[in-house]
Amino acid sequence: MDAESLLLSLELAAGSGLGLSPDRRAALLTSLQLVKRDYRYDRVLFWGRILGIVADYYIAQGLSEDQLAPRKTLYSLNCIEWSLLPPATEERATQMAMVKGRFMGDPSHEYEHTEFQKMTAEDDVVVQVKEETRLVSVIDQIDKAVAIIPRGALFKTPFGPVHVNRTFEGLPLSEARKLSSYFHFREPVGLKNKTLLEKADLDPSLDFLDSLEHDIPKGSWSIQMERGNSLVVLRSLLWPGFTFFHTPRTRNHGYIYVGTGEKNMDLPFML
Repeated sequence: MDAESLLLSLELAAGSGLGLSPDRRAALLTSLQLVKRDYRYDRVLFWGRILGIVADYYIAQGLSEDQLAPRKTLYSLNCIEWSLLPPATEERATQMAMVKGRFMGDPSHEYEHTEFQKMTAEDDVVVQVKEETRLVSVIDQIDKAVAIIPRGALFKTPFGPVHVNRTFEGLPLSEARKLSSYFHFREPVGLKNKTLLEKADLDPSLDFLDSLEHDIPKGSWSIQMERGNSLVVLRSLLWPGFTFFHTPRTRNHGYIYVGTGEKNMDLPFML
């Protein structure tokens, strides 16, 4: 699916509320083509938009030929100039765990939080971290929690690398309604804990990722058939603003995040 059709489908069909003007849409499509060329990515995905108080972050990701290799994440404030973000780390995630509230929209904005080194208050250390670091952490959290693909869109070779499945023609309508037909677009976690008996019926070239049907908490996904059953839309209740769409029996699928970058921590109590 070409980039322009994908943006249009995400904005109109999936109801993402991206709100791009014609000029900004044109600038975005052109600049993403330049990003793909200049950085030599196999694919460039428009990831979405994180809403800030003074400005919004437009996010794109570059993928290598191995689709599960670490993605390169870039952000832009104007849909023209893109800056490469550093990779996510556990240390950065820990630093940003205490930061709450809206993004400012200024990459150089600094957050302060106190790290407790010992039991005495005199040894507490005030740490300053930039909003750019928080941006990296939040995007990584969203990717690991809700970035998804339909079953069959990727295949794993016997040698390990994961590639786009050029023969994928979409899910049949009967399968498109099931959460089990959608996988997390990241390295598997739960699959490793399955027994050999549970793996017996799985196709190793297609069923090598974690299925959404086992997500915790149960009920964290809303799945709906729209446009007379010609479109399936999944929305995350854990990360409000994340939308995935797939047109059954076609290769058309994609996802986008448009939100404040805040997780719904109350979801377990709402279900």
